[in-house]
Amino acid sequence: MSRTTGRRAWAACAIGAAAVLALAGCTAETPPPPTLRVDRGPVQTTVSASGNLVAISEQTLGFPRRGQITQVLVGVGDRVVPGQELARIDDFALRQTLQQQQASVAEAQAELDRATGGNRVNATGRTLDQAREILDAVKKQVDETNDLNRSATNRARDQLEFDKKVLDRAQDTLRRDEDACEDGDDSPPPTTTRPPSSSTNPPAAEGDSDDEDSGSRVEGASFRVEGISQSTTPAGACERLDADRTAVDNAKRTVLQSEAALDEAKHREDVDRAAGQVTIEREQQTVISAENDSGAARNDRPADIEVRRAQLRNAQAAARVAQQDVDNTVLYAPVAGVVSAINGRVGEFVGEATGTTPVAPGSTATLPETSELASSSSSGSSGGSTAGAFMVLNNVDSFQLVVPFEESDAARIAVNQPVEVTVDALPDLRAPATVLAIAPAGTPSSGIVQYNATIVLREGSDTRLRDGQTALANVIVESVDNALRVPSATVRREGSTTIVDVRGDDNQPVPTPFEAGAVGDEYTQVLSGLREGQELLLPPPPAAAGGDGGGGGPGGGG
Repeated sequence: MSRTTGRRAWAACAIGAAAVLALAGCTAETPPPPTLRVDRGPVQTTVSASGNLVAISEQTLGFPRRGQITQVLVGVGDRVVPGQELARIDDFALRQTLQQQQASVAEAQAELDRATGGNRVNATGRTLDQAREILDAVKKQVDETNDLNRSATNRARDQLEFDKKVLDRAQDTLRRDEDACEDGDDSPPPTTTRPPSSSTNPPAAEGDSDDEDSGSRVEGASFRVEGISQSTTPAGACERLDADRTAVDNAKRTVLQSEAALDEAKHREDVDRAAGQVTIEREQQTVISAENDSGAARNDRPADIEVRRAQLRNAQAAARVAQQDVDNTVLYAPVAGVVSAINGRVGEFVGEATGTTPVAPGSTATLPETSELASSSSSGSSGGSTAGAFMVLNNVDSFQLVVPFEESDAARIAVNQPVEVTVDALPDLRAPATVLAIAPAGTPSSGIVQYNATIVLREGSDTRLRDGQTALANVIVESVDNALRVPSATVRREGSTTIVDVRGDDNQPVPTPFEAGAVGDEYTQVLSGLREGQELLLPPPPAAAGGDGGGGGPGGGG
């Protein structure tokens, strides 16, 4: 919100006076009153508003097509020149499309050549033969695929049957041991241990899957532990129950896996069969089209030539679009500037560059965010922000400041008025600037109509300035140069008379009337009654002034 800053000097002087009085109350000695002077300088009236610095020009860059970033060739803060390569996205799919379109161009050119050469009948005949060959090849391929899928399904079904038998045997073994354990026959025979021997307990032959052999391997196992060969006789039925249950669980798990594999094989068989049928139908349609073309070869030759030419132009246009898509996978700098933002890294995907940015009056700077803009953005508006841009390019040699002024202050602002810009982060900086433009229409904000003004800092701005810094623009709406002036904080009015207190010889205030001219934010112009160099005193505080019965201070009656 804009504000008039004319009261700042008054407030500063009032605070200074209060500090002097407080110090006087706390010390035994009364300090000398602060001294101001009549001098010469500008008397200015300003209106002020705050905003954020933005680069003099801003480019939001992106890719027209969605893609995966493969290269980012610059970094934030780098200076770039027009035409410099900035980034790339993956172009494989787009190049394939380009090759397809280029092949279509070649095909269309060949068709046109055939038509103009009077060989269309032979050409369509060859096309028909080729389509039939492709159809035969597709049918053969589909048949081979179906046969392969059927074999895979049968193997999966056989595997499932085998795994079910293994599960049945494991469950039978578990039931036998459970029955034996319940009958009390669970005392294990003695266990013998023998030295390692190459001829004792040879490993079972691979592929032994008979029930009795399998049971024998479970009940009489031979194994080696740290160089000692141990042969154990079958354990008791109760002691085998845990192993039996584990074997059942493993067998069930294997059955479930085999069932899933069978379902997958059936699904693949059905999908490939349907896809193959679709492919065959498509190729049959191609054959039908080729037959129709062959039958239409005796049509009017000039009309056929025109059709081929139109097809060629269409293919060429599609190829140009495909080429443009490939070219757009490389992002180039449209202008010189500094990279201020990069929203993406190698390997990430970026979307299509979309959206628009509302710009300030008379400039390309972005409008300041207001509550209305924020609410419209949250409700689905796609413009007004560069947050979604892949890369932002700024010209930081100079800056702009777009600030909203209340309608009363905006009425006093005009193009080319001088401006003094201060930056919160740089208290010592006073950057000269100029009013570039004022919005012709106001923007409501919290019940107040505001008008955006674009302030442009002069070229070669301070190098400490940064995009986004909070700044205050003081627009000088009135100015009298080289005027005899007094600080406005020293001026008071008594009726129609303007008075200041001049320091007397005894350091006492001498009320002196003078003729005032222009009244600025900090100074008041002196037309007559005072001379340059006179020392002035601040007027007494309101409490002291009240003690004189409402007069104009010491000597006010004289």
